[in-house]
Amino acid sequence: QVQLVESGGGLVQPGGSLTLSCATSGFAFDYYAISWFRQAPGKEREGILCINYRNGRTFYTDRVRGRFTISRDNVKKMVYLQMNSLKPEDTAVYYCARRQEQYYDCSGFVSSYDSWGQGTQVTVSS
Repeated sequence: QVQLVESGGGLVQPGGSLTLSCATSGFAFDYYAISWFRQAPGKEREGILCINYRNGRTFYTDRVRGRFTISRDNVKKMVYLQMNSLKPEDTAVYYCARRQEQYYDCSGFVSSYDSWGQGTQVTVSS
């Protein structure tokens, strides 16, 4: 059974940092691209960052470039999203998602992912 579970969200002041974790199980993690998406109230879910099975990274929004980084640990089967210099507009529910097929490269489309976590809330506010 494929599972992805996000953690690490919370309330942080503008300019602060958070690290989100995505714990995975039930599939051959090493061979899949994993992406982080976010969804703010009243907005569509948007892709943020992806890491493929070769550790290549892809940004899907310039709004986080230079502030967010993605990494993976193939031993622990985890993906991390390090978020620095957080802004109020980063407030959203953050999701990790598994690419549909092994060895496929990253994609910024929601429909390219077949397994999702439940999401973790990130609120940036003073």
